[in-house]
Amino acid sequence: MTQISERLLRMAQSATLAMSQKTTELRAAGVDVINLSVGEPDFPTPLHIKEAAKRAIDDNFSFYTPVPGYLSLRKAICQKLRTENGLDYAPEQIVVSTGAKQALCNAILATINPGDEVIIPAPAWVSYVEMVKLAEGKNIIVTSSIEQDFKLTPRQLRDALTPHTRMIILCSPSNPTGSVYSHDELKALVDVLAEWPDVIVLADEIYEHINFSGSFTSLGSFPEIADRTVIINGVSKAYAMTGWRIGFMAAPLAIAKAATKLQGQYTSGASSIAQKAAEEAYVGSQQCVEDMRQAFLRRRDLVVSLASKIDGFKVNMPQGAFYLFPEVSALLGRRFGDKTIATSGDLAMFLLEEAHVATVDGAAFCLPGYIRLSYATSDDNIRKAMRRIAEAVKKLEK
Repeated sequence: MTQISERLLRMAQSATLAMSQKTTELRAAGVDVINLSVGEPDFPTPLHIKEAAKRAIDDNFSFYTPVPGYLSLRKAICQKLRTENGLDYAPEQIVVSTGAKQALCNAILATINPGDEVIIPAPAWVSYVEMVKLAEGKNIIVTSSIEQDFKLTPRQLRDALTPHTRMIILCSPSNPTGSVYSHDELKALVDVLAEWPDVIVLADEIYEHINFSGSFTSLGSFPEIADRTVIINGVSKAYAMTGWRIGFMAAPLAIAKAATKLQGQYTSGASSIAQKAAEEAYVGSQQCVEDMRQAFLRRRDLVVSLASKIDGFKVNMPQGAFYLFPEVSALLGRRFGDKTIATSGDLAMFLLEEAHVATVDGAAFCLPGYIRLSYATSDDNIRKAMRRIAEAVKKLEK
């Protein structure tokens, strides 16, 4: 009998990737499925970035790369952090990885010991919990609801902290809710964390530029916690470069060195061509970022307008990213034929099978009773998907 390790058996499959796979299978069978399950911009990578990648091929950037990334890219990232966020990092504090997901996992594996507690405000991105499991840490899930705009309060944070807390993971703008913490809201959390000097702050800022709130505050900008904050970011969302797989961490030197040591043993450096493309993303024109942000803003307004009219959907106004996280508990208990919609997972499957719209169960983000919709798709697809969902929901019997 083939043995599978205990650590893998403890891990759950990625719900977002699982739903995307089901969508692909249905499409292959000829079903017209609108995929609102995947967190991926539908725009092509901007031309000037693609041209930089082509030049890199012609210039023979085809050899192994330094484990933490090309120095030129790390310098470009330092410049980005300085000009956009007011943060002062040296290239030695930057580690480029195969996507922000790897950068997050590097940070967790490099700092969390068995039994260490990690505070995760929920709803939370699907992989945080599983990464902490992989590190044999203990997840402390602190949930918030749509009524509080899905944001952790200082009181909740204070109540969750213990002498065993080693890390808190904060994501703003948020996946899956699109919520954005203001400067004052972050400062209130920082004031609590200032009393706990051994707690690492892992700041997932990958959606930084898809922001409709008018401002963005990096957690690294607060001097009270700057020396123990690890910033995670990358090019996938802002520059429509998901497939290029380039993310980075900006961290205290000791953590950056530990992450480099770890990465050196299991992937080494990220793709040479993708790194040169990412460098151009950071040093080249930023107009493409604003153009896409404006498109996402228009789509945000459209999806909120349409979803708020669907029976049983309770929605808020997300201030960033490209997700809507409606509460759907009013639909639970309803029936379709001989089936009862008992959970938000049942509803997500019903919408896939009956409306041919792929969404994700909120339970995957540690908050059942909700579903996640990604509006990183065309306006026409949004209109069609919302119409299909509304029509399917009408078929449910109370």
